Amino acid sequence: MLAFAVAVTPLLLATVVAGGAAVLPNEPRNVLGGALQLCGTDPLTGFFRDGFCTTDEHDHGRHVVCAEMTDDFLEFTKARGNDLSTPAPHYRFPGLKAGDRWCLCAVRWREAMEAGHAPLVDLSATHTKALNTVTVGDLQQHAVPNSADAAGGSSAGGGGGG
Repeated sequence: MLAFAVAVTPLLLATVVAGGAAVLPNEPRNVLGGALQLCGTDPLTGFFRDGFCTTDEHDHGRHVVCAEMTDDFLEFTKARGNDLSTPAPHYRFPGLKAGDRWCLCAVRWREAMEAGHAPLVDLSATHTKALNTVTVGDLQQHAVPNSADAAGGSSAGGGGGG
């Protein structure tokens, strides 16, 4: 008789329920504790240009805040020397316009917030590492409609990155 053994690791068994969704322990999380959602694909955003606001040790800007661009923010950041409106093909950067979603540097978003020019944020697509720079309360005050409920639950992601 043959016997088969199946090894089940804690990683396979362990899931964390956050905002009603199962999240694997090593899966990127959003600022609400749920699975990180897609920020945007048109234009393709994220440090890795995969549509997600994920990061690693090579991303010195920490592009982790999924924001919906506004003319006001684009003018503000351009005046600060960070022109997000002009295409830069060598960085696979198309240039942004109002309505695009883009993964912003957390420090730039905080700077814009403090100056009264912060774009709206998709909480479900904003990486938890943003909380090293800004508070969840600040992000919630600038949340796109349907990004999260008042109790801190998550919803489907959307938009662009970078």
